Amino acid sequence: MQPGKGFPIPRHRALLVHPRFSSRSFWNYQETCQAVGARYSATPLGLITVAALLPSHWEVRLVDRNIEELCQGDLAWADVVMVGGMLPQQRDALAVIELAHASGKPVVVGGPDVTESPEVYTHVEFQVRGEAEEVLSGFVTDFEAGAAGGTYVARGFPDLTRSPVPRFDLLKLSSYMHVGVQFSRGCPFNCEFCSVIELNGRRPRTKTVAQVCAELDTLRAVGHRGHVDFVDDNLIGNKKAVKPLLRGLATWLAERGHPFEFTTEASLNLADDADLLALMKAANFFAIFVGIETPDPAALVEAHKLQNTRRDIAESIHKIHRAGIFVNAGFIIGFDAERASIAEEMIACIEATSIPVCMVGLLYALPGTQLARRLKAEGRLHTDTYLVQEDDADQCTSGLNFTTARPRVEMLSDHRAVLERIYRPEAFFGRVRRICRELDRSGHRLRMPLRHVLRDLRAFGRIAACLGWHDRSSRRAFWGAVLDCLLHNPRALKISVSFAALYLHVGPFSRWLVERLDRQIADLAQEQTQPTTAASAQREAVAPARRLGGSGPTLSASPS
Repeated sequence: MQPGKGFPIPRHRALLVHPRFSSRSFWNYQETCQAVGARYSATPLGLITVAALLPSHWEVRLVDRNIEELCQGDLAWADVVMVGGMLPQQRDALAVIELAHASGKPVVVGGPDVTESPEVYTHVEFQVRGEAEEVLSGFVTDFEAGAAGGTYVARGFPDLTRSPVPRFDLLKLSSYMHVGVQFSRGCPFNCEFCSVIELNGRRPRTKTVAQVCAELDTLRAVGHRGHVDFVDDNLIGNKKAVKPLLRGLATWLAERGHPFEFTTEASLNLADDADLLALMKAANFFAIFVGIETPDPAALVEAHKLQNTRRDIAESIHKIHRAGIFVNAGFIIGFDAERASIAEEMIACIEATSIPVCMVGLLYALPGTQLARRLKAEGRLHTDTYLVQEDDADQCTSGLNFTTARPRVEMLSDHRAVLERIYRPEAFFGRVRRICRELDRSGHRLRMPLRHVLRDLRAFGRIAACLGWHDRSSRRAFWGAVLDCLLHNPRALKISVSFAALYLHVGPFSRWLVERLDRQIADLAQEQTQPTTAASAQREAVAPARRLGGSGPTLSASPS
């Protein structure tokens, strides 16, 4: 007889654990979280999507190590521990696996890190490689049949119309600054250094508008209000599909009293389409992340980022700002073709675009990318195995895991110069003043419960006390930006204060990173003055191989 036909269906207990990110990451935002009363910035969308893919008769428990501890009681409760994440989470993922094994529990590991570097996890009972919708059912069938191990590899990219509504009910919503949802996976461009196109393909796949609205209805029903992040690596990768989505979002918001406002990531060609910008504004999008990478056209061509060479970068950013959407941006130092001392040109680009928050990192050959394959063929890649060390966090703290075309010390010096200049208080808040004058916030609506209004007022008090009183170096610049916004564009005041909240993290982080770079530059200079031995040459070749960098999908079911 089959289960359900005379025999009870077996119940299994799955403990889903989201590993910690490094506290020394650009994306950590711990100081900002503390100011706004949160524990961490982003929710583990991948794991709650995996939870929704598990059979309804399984019991599921979620532990996010970024906001809470993993207790022995959680492990004792579980029949199986499921862990997933990306490269910067690798160390903690391995620590969780060790804890699970010490408790005698089998482990399933999924996500981009095991997909790209399965050799790191050979001691784990079950590996799920690729997007979970494609292969998780195979694991479930085998586990329920009593299998002690297995490897499940997706043979293609799944149809996202089969992806379920994530288990938002598992989240401790008050612990996060925002909640993630997803419309599409994949990107049509061909950037050499990018792992997204390797993990999720170059043909963007999308959910239906009805699916996304159903997810938002569920998120609203569990009590969330405010910031929702579309974690898509390029929301506008399929413009034909995204325009109906944006119209649907505008209608959904109007019918429900505008409970949410949105952010996402998009390519710079967004600025070419005035209709698309207007639709994003009408759908309450207020910010996007854009990969500018470098103002050097030769380096962009080398990286296959041709979409950024076909337009004026500064003017494109200003078009987006004038549509009421502010830009955060990513920049990279370390391309073979970049001009000597790219620092001044990059600083000029950042100032010309008035982008306050810029992630400036070092080029890193992520596993499985075109860049890694090219460098390996040229004999320049320093590693075949990506093992994360204690001080690794992202491409701000690590990178250049290959033999560089330019002297490494020059690239580190450029990195230092950019960070030191753009995150001086007067420079940062000068860009805040300019962008807040430019933002058109007319039509942006967000209805917040009274408790959220009081929370925001408390957050402003903390931010003002820190930057406007205790920190003398930022006091004048902070109040100058706030008062300038009140005078010239009071509708943008919340944005101005939000940038100040982010500066609580990026200001100290940049200063810490500058000090770290100073030590690295000094060490390299000392090495160059000493006779080279075989041992020191070997150390120089091996050490960069232990670095990680870049951000990519956090889990196989989601890119963030």
